[in-house]
Amino acid sequence: MSIPVIYRTTTMIAAMELLPPQNTFLRDRYFPHDPSTDLFPTEEVLVEYREGNKKMAPCVLPRKGGITIEREGYKTTRYTPPFIAPQRPLTIDDLNKKGFGENLFSDRTPQEREAEILGQDLRDFERMISAREEYIAAQAMLNNGYILKHYADKYGSGEYEEWEIRFYDGTSNPGRYTPDADWNSDNADIFGDLQAMIRLLTSRGLPATDLIVAPDVADVLINNEKIQKMLDNRNMNVGSIDPAMLPAGAAHIGRINVFGRVLDIFSYDETYEDETTGQNVPYIPAGHVILTAPGAGRSLYGAVTQLEQSDDRFHTYMARRVPKYIAKSDQDIREIKVTSRPLLIPRAATPWISAEVISD
Repeated sequence: MSIPVIYRTTTMIAAMELLPPQNTFLRDRYFPHDPSTDLFPTEEVLVEYREGNKKMAPCVLPRKGGITIEREGYKTTRYTPPFIAPQRPLTIDDLNKKGFGENLFSDRTPQEREAEILGQDLRDFERMISAREEYIAAQAMLNNGYILKHYADKYGSGEYEEWEIRFYDGTSNPGRYTPDADWNSDNADIFGDLQAMIRLLTSRGLPATDLIVAPDVADVLINNEKIQKMLDNRNMNVGSIDPAMLPAGAAHIGRINVFGRVLDIFSYDETYEDETTGQNVPYIPAGHVILTAPGAGRSLYGAVTQLEQSDDRFHTYMARRVPKYIAKSDQDIREIKVTSRPLLIPRAATPWISAEVISD
């Protein structure tokens, strides 16, 4: 079966790779993706990470050779990544009616509108999948794992199955810290809490450089007299942090020295539309903070296998986004689906600490 060139999977994959990247703060800064190592040829993804440690090299008596040090073990697990697959139909009515922003008396042909609609659909799906990945990134750092709903019919309602991954064993989350008092209370010990959270990472040889806070927590920090005196926001373009380049919703408040440890503080107020309520919900819930470092995790992608209408055969693709063309000639409908199999994981065991510092 011959299909138009613009609907060939390889063509659409190339088109999606050329789209301007959808900037997302949490995914891009803390779960970077390396195409040379993070794309897998199978649906299953191999996850490996080590426990942090701070062992020293041994001192050895002269002329006695060396001391054998065993290699550190690491944990290896196979996961089948979640299945993300938005799709959208294209009908004759869509091709015949005026497009958004198009002149009322436009002489554009249905074929021209078809190519434009395809491009817009691919851009929409890239934005939507990126929003889902940003949600996964937030949940991974807040909960040291995440739960996703796989729907069978209508998105946001009806039957679904839960897909869960946890990056720790047992019932107690080692990536969770509970302060003795809320940070907006009179007896709050913000510096003490930050120091304790930092030590939970540095004691295992892991970096602690970024503090991501909800907007209400940012207000408390900025208005706290002790924090005000120590907050350095005079030179906002420090190192690799350029406020002008931060994605939507992210703001660099400044740097603070916590007993010798320097933290960059980011306020993040970006939201997503909840699939069940339809309400806009913040990625970082009110009252919450996350302590971590850039590159604490990775974004892996499993392969996508699909039946192509061009030859009625199964094909497997290693890509972040895999479009598919579906023609229903009896209904005069063409559908475009874009599939992604992302798995966001930590590079080391529990490289982030989250806390609710302002309770309801």
